[in-house]
Amino acid sequence: MPRPRLCRKIRFRAKANYFKPSGIPMRNLEIVSLSHEEIEALRLKNVKNLDQNESAQKMNTSQSTFQRILSSAYQKISEALVNGKAIKIDK
Repeated sequence: MPRPRLCRKIRFRAKANYFKPSGIPMRNLEIVSLSHEEIEALRLKNVKNLDQNESAQKMNTSQSTFQRILSSAYQKISEALVNGKAIKIDK
């Protein structure tokens, strides 16, 4: 049985729920979903310029878990940008 997930601190709500390539209707796009955890990890690391240990502490998680969340976010965003997909931020 897997270990239960800890509550992670999320201190940010995105103003937009979707980002998409311009000129292509939403109905024609595949969607890549990002969780609030992934958005918070990106914000702390890239916008606030915190190192991974500080970011992990702010999210109430370990540094290795923070790294997994961040890697997942980078992979999803890269896929969306390279393949012309929309990005949805889950609620």
